[in-house]
Amino acid sequence: MVSLREMKDKEYIPQKMYAKMFIGGAFSLSKTILFNMGELKKLRKLPPNAERYIRPKRDYEIPEFKPSMKVINSNEKYLRPTLFCDHHDPEVVAFAHKFGAFKKSDREYAETAFEFVKEHLSLEICPLDGVGVTFRRGTGTCFHLISAFIALCRAAGVKARYKVFAMNMIQAWYETTVEADPLVKKWYDSMGYFMLEGEGEAFIDGEWVVAHVGPKAERQAAAGIPITKFGEDSIGRWFFAIPGTIMRMESIPYGFSGSTKFLKKLAPGSMERVNLSILKQIKRGRKIIEDAGGVESYDRMARAEKGAKKPKLEIEKTQKIVFEE
Repeated sequence: MVSLREMKDKEYIPQKMYAKMFIGGAFSLSKTILFNMGELKKLRKLPPNAERYIRPKRDYEIPEFKPSMKVINSNEKYLRPTLFCDHHDPEVVAFAHKFGAFKKSDREYAETAFEFVKEHLSLEICPLDGVGVTFRRGTGTCFHLISAFIALCRAAGVKARYKVFAMNMIQAWYETTVEADPLVKKWYDSMGYFMLEGEGEAFIDGEWVVAHVGPKAERQAAAGIPITKFGEDSIGRWFFAIPGTIMRMESIPYGFSGSTKFLKKLAPGSMERVNLSILKQIKRGRKIIEDAGGVESYDRMARAEKGAKKPKLEIEKTQKIVFEE
């Protein structure tokens, strides 16, 4: 059993800012549900003749795990297992060795891990679970994917942590993600921001290097934004962080998993609509990249364009959480 001291030390207990955002999001969701009960009943499940979400098959094989494979076994901060991010899982260890753990430099290894997670794991809105399950499934939320990257880093002795913030997203993603479901849109608009977003950070050569692994190249192409690389921040490119909300954490805190399970039970149809929209976005982005002559050609063109635009929201007048600078 985890002691209170360990909970605090590993940051399982939410930071003050995280708790405030969580409470604000829960209040806003409760209000959205209360004033849209009729719509919730109609939308919480897809009708029998509706298009259904089919999880894409993963495009990789999981390497063979051998008990003799070396893995970091440390209690040092940012190198130890944490909630939903146990780098001792066989799938993590096997992939770590495939990617060159203990052979490549920290930067080369982290870049390899980044490219794999970013381009081979697909975004899917689903309840939170462990990294081993994520690799076997091949999909997950941004926090599943960040955990996968962090676990790969820790397995090879590279310190890694979470960077979490409240955000507004660019117009293109607002249209294809938030507007994919009426209830999600009402929730987003009532808050003025989407609950939480995150990215990983790896400690390399004495500094923390950001790694946002959530979007595949196809999703970024569909949104008309550059294909981000290891070390490039998502903030200012396709997300806009609410001032004062950026937090660094060793672990995903308690409560996050329960909230995702609750949303799945409350409105499975909403999750499915968003996931369907994500697949369509990937398909559209793949065509854009092909027409541009490949990823590198598309990326050069996208970087020459102007910056991303924030969505225009119709925010309701209500009591909201106040963020501190």
